[in-house]
Amino acid sequence: MHHAPAKDRGLLRWAAFALLGAIAFLSASHRTWAASPDPSLVAKINAATFEVVIPRATDDPLSYEKPLPLDLLPYQERTDKYFSVGTAFALGNNRYITAGHVLMVAVGDLTGPPALRDASGHVYAIDKIEKFSLQQDFVMFSLKNPPSGNTLDVNTKPDLNSVVYAVGNALGTGVVIRDGLYTSDTPEEENGRWKWMRFSAAASPGNSGGPLLDQDGKVIGVVLMKSANENLNYALPIGEVLNAPDNRAMIDKQMSYQLDVLDDDQNGHFKAQFALPASYADFSATYLKLQNDFNEQQLKALLQQHGGELFPRGAGSNRILHDAPQLSFFPTLIVHDRSGQWEYAGRELHRVPLSGNGYVASGYVGHNFLMHLRRPDDVKAGAFYHDPKLMMDLVLKTGYWYRQVGPEKIKITSMGKPATESDYVDAWQRHWKILTWDEPHINAVVVLFALPVPDGYALMMRINPAMATHDSLIDMKALTDFFNVDYDGTLAQWKEFLDDSSLLPQMMKDTHLDADYGKHVGFDSDSVAFSYPSSLQTVAPGNVMAVGFGYFGAGNKFTMQANYIQIRLNETDPDRISIRRHVAPSLDLDDNFKEAWGKLLHKQHPYDGIAYSDGDEMDIATVIDAGTGGAPAELYTAFYATQGTHKPEEMKAKLDLLTKQFKIKSP
Repeated sequence: MHHAPAKDRGLLRWAAFALLGAIAFLSASHRTWAASPDPSLVAKINAATFEVVIPRATDDPLSYEKPLPLDLLPYQERTDKYFSVGTAFALGNNRYITAGHVLMVAVGDLTGPPALRDASGHVYAIDKIEKFSLQQDFVMFSLKNPPSGNTLDVNTKPDLNSVVYAVGNALGTGVVIRDGLYTSDTPEEENGRWKWMRFSAAASPGNSGGPLLDQDGKVIGVVLMKSANENLNYALPIGEVLNAPDNRAMIDKQMSYQLDVLDDDQNGHFKAQFALPASYADFSATYLKLQNDFNEQQLKALLQQHGGELFPRGAGSNRILHDAPQLSFFPTLIVHDRSGQWEYAGRELHRVPLSGNGYVASGYVGHNFLMHLRRPDDVKAGAFYHDPKLMMDLVLKTGYWYRQVGPEKIKITSMGKPATESDYVDAWQRHWKILTWDEPHINAVVVLFALPVPDGYALMMRINPAMATHDSLIDMKALTDFFNVDYDGTLAQWKEFLDDSSLLPQMMKDTHLDADYGKHVGFDSDSVAFSYPSSLQTVAPGNVMAVGFGYFGAGNKFTMQANYIQIRLNETDPDRISIRRHVAPSLDLDDNFKEAWGKLLHKQHPYDGIAYSDGDEMDIATVIDAGTGGAPAELYTAFYATQGTHKPEEMKAKLDLLTKQFKIKSP
């Protein structure tokens, strides 16, 4: 669960490359095939080759446990105002070329647009994007104030097995020229529409977008990616760039979409085009809109593809719909497994205590951090539920989130106020808070979905490259319909929670808690109502009440309703009362379900109203008849447990106190 930022922005930016299907370069050993280029040629190459750079963050909204020890960073890294992301080269007539994925790294960037930087450190702003192809992975653009100087000639018909030079900003340390051979051509993977050039000259991160030159220094290709299994790299032939349509951005690529609760992907064709030239800002905005629209369509198609299989309507939902209700205060996702069944996924893996009985429990499912934040007793509910900075500051107390500075990990203590705040209501009419925080130093955005519960929040979080923020938002909105958590808290916490209608899901709008400490407690919901005196169980502010929710259908309409209410003296005391709602099993379920239902129907042990010993406690339970006649579709059980040994008649009298005021409100 650690939020482990990269040493610098590079690693996260390369993660963004992966979202575009680009293959990140790995370091490759250098093998000499020929003598280095003539010094005059080297000078010409250097003058025509540039770093692609993006501004480093100047404002940092985060707070840390101590001042950042920036002196631990290499001099160049701590003093450079820019971050180097790739290479570009000049063809003349104010035409510059780099890899498409290099420029795409800056789409949605939090710190500023990309630019070119020459060997002397002069930075040139991009003017217009002139050509672009997502599939062929190149972009041609102009500069606002281009330098006067050398440009590179082209050779569109290079010879196989000839000497080549890969030129690039290797690992962000300046332009490096490395030699090898042009070894072969290989068809593009999707439909073979063109052939990649393969070459043996070494390449490293930062080489992307640099020129591949023949031995005369003429451009024959654009360096793009490295073979996964051998020391051969790939370039796009320069002829493909020159012959591509002028003044067009072409998007034509197979892409897949995945949702963490489903066991297969949605494959689609991202195909679009738009007119150029355009400023980088306009290009970026247009591309992002097209990509976001495409991903929304993919998500919609994926959900439609599963149609009637989706929980809770699919046949594979019945085990969850009809199983005996349990309580789970750590959030889970309801996921579809390979056998066609829906099941709960996710469990608590870590728990960090906070002051005042608070804690943060954490785990994960798929791309999502899942957390239960219990509000510390010394933090007032009003501030807690309506101050997202305070809430996130408590999450950060876990120490999981830090900033890497050289060899040190500096804990983040606050992210400040969120960059965006909005509300969202899921299919179960639960009210979520959607919050985002920027982390400019790694070009990342924290996306947090927070569901208020009586003792705090159930949380779902992602940390992603800035350009993927929209994808996370639509994903996580879809996932809320599969998000399962029960509600827990002290009677005092429940009172504060129920008094704030802005926090309540629809299923709890009419829920009432009458807790008269030292006298009695009463609970009234859409499905059941009951009350009992303190002679059954001491009634105090620290009593812990848990309400579990089940999914109930009438025809094709499903609602979430309370199906398990339990009240304890405290979190650990075994003395407890509980009310459970049980549903008749569907015909496709196995004999274990039918046997359990049979015991309920016939009030067999342990539901026969007779006290029994269970270790160091005594228990008693009974079935409450709804009085509807015929074969019931659902039944309720009332249960009482207490420590020690007690007379059967005393236990029966206690159970009678629980059931005396019990009322079933939904048949």
